[in-house]
Amino acid sequence: MDQFRSRAVSHPGTRRGHNEDMAVARPDLGLWAVADGAGGHKAGDVASEMIATTLETIPGALNADEMLAQVRLRIGATHAALQECAARMGEGALVASTVVVLIVRHGHFACLWAGDSRAYLLRDGVLQRITRDHSLVQEMVDAGQLDEADAEGHPRANIITRAVGDMAETMELDKVTGRVAAGDRFLLCSDGLSKVLDDATIADLLDAGPAEQAADGLLAEALARNATDNVTAVVTEVIGDGRP
Repeated sequence: MDQFRSRAVSHPGTRRGHNEDMAVARPDLGLWAVADGAGGHKAGDVASEMIATTLETIPGALNADEMLAQVRLRIGATHAALQECAARMGEGALVASTVVVLIVRHGHFACLWAGDSRAYLLRDGVLQRITRDHSLVQEMVDAGQLDEADAEGHPRANIITRAVGDMAETMELDKVTGRVAAGDRFLLCSDGLSKVLDDATIADLLDAGPAEQAADGLLAEALARNATDNVTAVVTEVIGDGRP
């Protein structure tokens, strides 16, 4: 019996001519990811594609610890490679991308991320955001300088404080872990979706129909609300105990 139902969808948005988002869906490994490129002049395409490629080529037959180690190792190597790419482009160049990765194995999940691409968990109709943005406005919220409700519309909401390929010497991925239950639904998304859909709307659409329908519905609603940024959503439903 299949242990997951999942679907990945992506769109350039209502104003952009190209898409710098990338999605990874490897239900055979219990691995999913979203990367949202940054840097301009198509550098974002390079960054997000490199992340997607390195994750998609993780071999099978790894246990959970080995999978986590591979994700960290490969993202770290991509971080260094993107810094080298930027150096060749000249002073001040940036070739970077956010990333959010979900691993589900043997009744447990691990989520790793850098930047403001997000992961949500819907369980028994209750939505929980399981990542915390690495962004300037999130730091302002944490410091009590900005209300959470005002963060999305803030003029500096697009400034991220951590990304794969940024100026940091080493890549640090935050991690959250927990148990999974049959019926759990995870959403990984780029900020092009989370900036136009509030939590209540995300919860309603994530709970609507099969996982495939939920992913399509989230994308359609984001576009209907004139999402100007690239929009990517990966929806994963846990059917069994999370054993790929």
